[in-house]
Amino acid sequence: MAASTPPRAVASGARFLDPAVLARIDNLELLARTVVDGFLAGLHRSPYLGFSLDFAEHRPYMPGDDIRRIDWRLFARTDRHYIKLFEAETNANFVVLLDVSRSMSYTSHEVTKLDYARYLTAALCFFSRRQRDRVGLVTFDDAIVDYVPPSMKHMDTVLHVLDGVEAGRPGSLGEPLLQITELMGRKGIFVVVSDFYEDADTVFRSVGLLKARGHDVIVFHVLDPAELTFPFQDPSAFEDLETGDQIPVIPDRLREEYLRLVQDHVTELSDRFAGIRVDYQLLDTSKPLDLALFAYLAARERLSRTR
Repeated sequence: MAASTPPRAVASGARFLDPAVLARIDNLELLARTVVDGFLAGLHRSPYLGFSLDFAEHRPYMPGDDIRRIDWRLFARTDRHYIKLFEAETNANFVVLLDVSRSMSYTSHEVTKLDYARYLTAALCFFSRRQRDRVGLVTFDDAIVDYVPPSMKHMDTVLHVLDGVEAGRPGSLGEPLLQITELMGRKGIFVVVSDFYEDADTVFRSVGLLKARGHDVIVFHVLDPAELTFPFQDPSAFEDLETGDQIPVIPDRLREEYLRLVQDHVTELSDRFAGIRVDYQLLDTSKPLDLALFAYLAARERLSRTR
């Protein structure tokens, strides 16, 4: 999916979605509920309603509303006009594949890439559970670390696993994603959350395995703002978080080449994923989660139309 701007009213509720604020919430269930409720409150105030979710909500009819959206069954029971904001659909298997490799521990501000990814994963699972999806979780580095199979009853287990994840070993997409495709028989919606700290060919080939099996795939590319802007000034030794290797760097000499390589990597992933109908979204860990949730909602709407 190409980068998109969330509705203005959604962005106005960003205080509920600021990762620095969320980092002060110890309870992941409360955090997920705060994020989702804040996002939906902003969405309800926006002019961009019309997305089809797996749960129904209503609001009173107002002059100018499309009368085709009036819930006449509810009118028959209450003698009042209500607009149905969301239509129910069939529930689905919803699984987040979360990268917990060593590079995800990096941060230049209050929240590591892994913490941001945890918050996003908890919110997406909570959101999907409200839609009556069967939620599941896979954490991985160079192999599968935790596996929670998709189920209507596994939300607490998902949150418990997320609460304990740590970024430890070096990562690799190929082997764990191959194992996941062999584990998952029933088609579903898979969300991959990673910093994609590998070359584009490996990333594309690994994620493509899921798509080739008929799954719907949504990709969130999580990067720290320092990785996106390279703000460093003083010469120093930079450490590769995956290998531990240290490289002496003079930032002024490297900045332009580094930023070009990052942009090329992002562009190649976005273009190649678009070619196989995988939704892609780049995320900055210093930014609120509304962009990620809106991108997910837009992807779900598109998938519902193509099924």
